Amino acid sequence: MSQARILRGAASGVLAAAVWAVQQPVDKRIFGCRFDDVEMLGRAVTREEDYYGPGLAIHLLNGALFGGAYALVAPSLPGPDTLKGPLAAVAENTLLWPLVTLIDRFHPARERLEPLAGNRRAFTQATWRHVLFGAVLGELERRLRPPAEEAPAAVIETVYSSNGHGTLGDTTLGLLSMDVRPGDSPD
Repeated sequence: MSQARILRGAASGVLAAAVWAVQQPVDKRIFGCRFDDVEMLGRAVTREEDYYGPGLAIHLLNGALFGGAYALVAPSLPGPDTLKGPLAAVAENTLLWPLVTLIDRFHPARERLEPLAGNRRAFTQATWRHVLFGAVLGELERRLRPPAEEAPAAVIETVYSSNGHGTLGDTTLGLLSMDVRPGDSPD
């Protein structure tokens, strides 16, 4: 796997994480839930009220790590490119969500954070954020991917008859695809 692919994915992940962070104040109002990923991350590393900078840095780093990993596996994932990013991000959220009980129990600022375990609004809000993140990540990664790295074209299966010479249809297709010019001699 190429480093360039990982770097393109990481850059896409940083931008997708930035979109996530910018829209959080709006989704907090829409979902009626004060869960804030940047706050949760920032308050984990500082007790100061100025948690936003460290929290945003960690959030963007997480986006870069997920984006780099996504870029490595995206070409091998089944389905249309437009769904690969959102599905990968939602799968990650769904698989890791049960760990929020650890945040509720052990986070150093847990008394200042929205409780997450059993909180359906927080889970729905997190799912929305992951859909958005995945859609932005997937689209950016697809657009930054050079044409040479596009998914390989479908391989046409060659059918052979029992005598080993193929079928008449294969022969006709083979003749049509040959570049034969007058005066060429067969080798």
